[in-house]
Amino acid sequence: MSIRIVQLGSPRVPGEGLRIGTVRRPPRGVPKADFARRDYYDVWLPLLSPSPELVSQAKAVASDAEWRGVARKIRAELHDGEAGKVLDVLAALSATADFSVGCYCDDENRCHRSVLRELLRERGARLA
Repeated sequence: MSIRIVQLGSPRVPGEGLRIGTVRRPPRGVPKADFARRDYYDVWLPLLSPSPELVSQAKAVASDAEWRGVARKIRAELHDGEAGKVLDVLAALSATADFSVGCYCDDENRCHRSVLRELLRERGARLA
């Protein structure tokens, strides 16, 4: 059992399980009834998305150094509080269920998915 970190909208892989969208907004122009069928997500969990301000900052980064600064802010937002509690639950569930979490970004290296991966690993999650 494990958590897979995915790009939303990419084809699902066998055994991926439930797909959780950790994005601020639903996919544009896609009817809600088609989210799962079109490989976006089965369940939407915007609590694990960065704040709108940090999403804007992340989209504007031009260098790895700038990304590292934004990633630190994202990490601080998601580490504790309600988001941290949800991450604890997901980490625990990874021992008994296959599921995935994801975002739309093309490059995980400059996406909050990379931060989620680190935070889940630190909480003892089983990652695919």
